[in-house]
Amino acid sequence: MIKLLASDMDGTLLNKDHVVGPENSRAIKEAQAQGVEVVVATGRSYLEAMPPLKEAGITCPIISVNGAEIRDANGEQLLVRGIDKETAKDAAQQLENLDIYFEVYTNKGTFTNDKEQGIQLLIDIFLTTNPDTPLPHVETEAQSRYDEGHIEVVEGYEQIFNDETQTIYKFLAFSSNPEALEKVNAILQKTNGLAISSSGRENLEITSLDAQKGIALEWYCNKKGISLKDVMAIGDNYNDLSMMKKAGYSVAMGNAPDDIKEQCAHITATNREDGVAKAIEHLVTVQSV
Repeated sequence: MIKLLASDMDGTLLNKDHVVGPENSRAIKEAQAQGVEVVVATGRSYLEAMPPLKEAGITCPIISVNGAEIRDANGEQLLVRGIDKETAKDAAQQLENLDIYFEVYTNKGTFTNDKEQGIQLLIDIFLTTNPDTPLPHVETEAQSRYDEGHIEVVEGYEQIFNDETQTIYKFLAFSSNPEALEKVNAILQKTNGLAISSSGRENLEITSLDAQKGIALEWYCNKKGISLKDVMAIGDNYNDLSMMKKAGYSVAMGNAPDDIKEQCAHITATNREDGVAKAIEHLVTVQSV
């Protein structure tokens, strides 16, 4: 009996237009109406996660920044797990040594020290995987991350590392050079206290070892008195694996890499085909029939 549904956002709940489609929205609300707890678990910050959910009329708790923060349906902060400052400094140095662009997520926002490089990298990466998309559309999408105020430009990250009021949630590193990403990944995997995952072939998501979607989901379930065997977790990428491995019902999106699908009990349709809605209809709402 599924009592809680945990869904990733990008590549999962969100469609190709980066919104929650009407079928997914309807299915989520139907599950909630049946008493199923719904939690969104995303690599996005809370502020970045809220707009598409609000637009779809979905109200639920959010596990954000890959588990570095949990907020309830009212936006009240329940849990924070940040990266140790000295560990963060070491990780930043390793990224800089290999000339890898990265953004810093904290309790006070998301920061970049090179806006133009960030925009160009996103454009290059998107066009590599979606070559049929018109360039003006891609440029608008990349620019919107900054225009909407989700990312603040700073001269350098040192001021963040030295600010005692800021808790570092995550580094999001981008590179179109897979060898550089592979090299820094191998280095950071050996650093105590860090969890390294990714939400795409061209990025690394670096958080505290205690800040992973699976750990956050387990914490939330314990708080609610829900057994993990009664949880369905659905996602499409490597930063989702920790929660899918803990859930009694693991669901991979149709657009997930093959090695993600191999580790899940169920496979649904792609995010362009309302895969979340189909999984809910198959595994959740059928319970009431």
